[in-house]
Amino acid sequence: MMDNRRSKKSSMIAKRRAHHKIKHQPPILNDDKVCEYLFQHPDFFIRHAQQIDKLRIPHPVRGVVSLPEWQMTRQRNKIKQLENEIQSLVQHATINERLFSQLMTLQLALLKANSFSELLEHLNDWGRSLGLLGAYLYLFEDKWQLTAPSNFQHLSLSTEKFDFIRIRHLQYGFQYLGQLSPAELTLLIPEQGYVGSIALSLLGDFGDLGVLVFASRDPHHYQPGQGTVLLEKLGQILPVLINRWIERKPLC
Repeated sequence: MMDNRRSKKSSMIAKRRAHHKIKHQPPILNDDKVCEYLFQHPDFFIRHAQQIDKLRIPHPVRGVVSLPEWQMTRQRNKIKQLENEIQSLVQHATINERLFSQLMTLQLALLKANSFSELLEHLNDWGRSLGLLGAYLYLFEDKWQLTAPSNFQHLSLSTEKFDFIRIRHLQYGFQYLGQLSPAELTLLIPEQGYVGSIALSLLGDFGDLGVLVFASRDPHHYQPGQGTVLLEKLGQILPVLINRWIERKPLC
């Protein structure tokens, strides 16, 4: 009986010692705990300034650097990144300003047109002033009155014939910038020899009234990912102006 009591007592003492040992065991440090401590004690670097100056941090080029040097390098990189971002914003602002100026110039010329032929001439001249081959405008035959006695039957385009271009390039929007296949170019720009790249915009709020095409000999002039704001505006403006001279077909 005494042996059992002594055994139980020894076991309890062992448990208390183990618990006391675990309770007073220093916490295991990791990155999170170090960061948490530094956030809770922001004066740490002030109190240990001399020790901080002695710290050496691995550097991919210079081997090791001091903490102040490392911090200065980080600040310089951050400043450089901010400068690059500011430069990018300025470039975008310059591009937007130029596009706005070009659009206003063209819009003013189109508004002054006294005939549809004059409107087409202004549109073509404007494209050539930008170093392009020209502008090409087509109206979908099921939306406009282009049969005789109209003088603009050559601008008529079958929606069925155009569908293979629409399916391939315009499933997700009304504008496309890039290159076309020989068959696609034959449909839209048959008289030109070599066309490097094109900018294409559907006309109307639903993209069902026609298509405007600008062509360049440079294969890199128009590329996917470039801005399409100017094309979008022209796609909205042109149907309103065209309607001054060509009637729309009645809705079935």
